[in-house]
Amino acid sequence: MMKKEENDKLLTFYKTRQGNTQLEFVEAGISAGFPSPADDFRNKRISLDEELVKDKQSTYYARVNGESMIGAGLDHDDLLVIDKSISPKDGKIAVCYVDGEFTVKRLKITNDCIYLMPANDKYKPIKITKDKQLLIWGIVTYVIKKV
Repeated sequence: MMKKEENDKLLTFYKTRQGNTQLEFVEAGISAGFPSPADDFRNKRISLDEELVKDKQSTYYARVNGESMIGAGLDHDDLLVIDKSISPKDGKIAVCYVDGEFTVKRLKITNDCIYLMPANDKYKPIKITKDKQLLIWGIVTYVIKKV
């Protein structure tokens, strides 16, 4: 386990499995209105690996621990899908290693500075100055939630 920003406890990382788990998939989608009885028989198989993981060698999972990104839809205990092969860009949500600790924040990249922006007013942005060590570890591509 690696530490995360103050008050945000820890991120727990998981590596993707090499297997290919397939689940039933309702191809027509799930109606939020009136259900169609004919749709009960349109099932096919779907692989979550194929849907969520573009590069198995560079994809990891991590569980959110804390509340600094709730405004971006990242709640405590959500599972993040993180791709280390994606280039960081302004506005992307990234897992960053700052001064020896992991954190997840939205990147704000300007001409002369990088900020790690929380999505909760209770937290302050982290300005990356030359006295801070930053590694943008990976880009969050999906969030898996419990309902």
